[in-house]
Amino acid sequence: MQTRIAAAGLADICELQVAYAIGHPEPVSIWVDAMGTARVPEDKISAAVRAVFSFKPAAIVKQLDLLRPIYRATTNYGHFGKADLPWEQTNKVVELRAAAGLTGATPAHSASLKT
Repeated sequence: MQTRIAAAGLADICELQVAYAIGHPEPVSIWVDAMGTARVPEDKISAAVRAVFSFKPAAIVKQLDLLRPIYRATTNYGHFGKADLPWEQTNKVVELRAAAGLTGATPAHSASLKT
């Protein structure tokens, strides 16, 4: 998710916190800390993330293709920064920018993130 937020030009770096309550499929909170790098207010980033992505557990499994065994690729040298893993993809950039109220082309640096 953070890769998509950066690729959309909403923030250079960020931490995303999602909180759930037992028995509720939707998160009770989605919070973004852009660590001072936000280009739009953090509450707009949180709202855009909530609007573009489904955070229901079944939807997360489907969006990230988590039923496909990829254990070997994720056990060596960590499981972030590998472009072929589903959570590192930069799809939905246009949708995130629109939901955050940004128009126009995506930032130049996002072209190097797209796979």
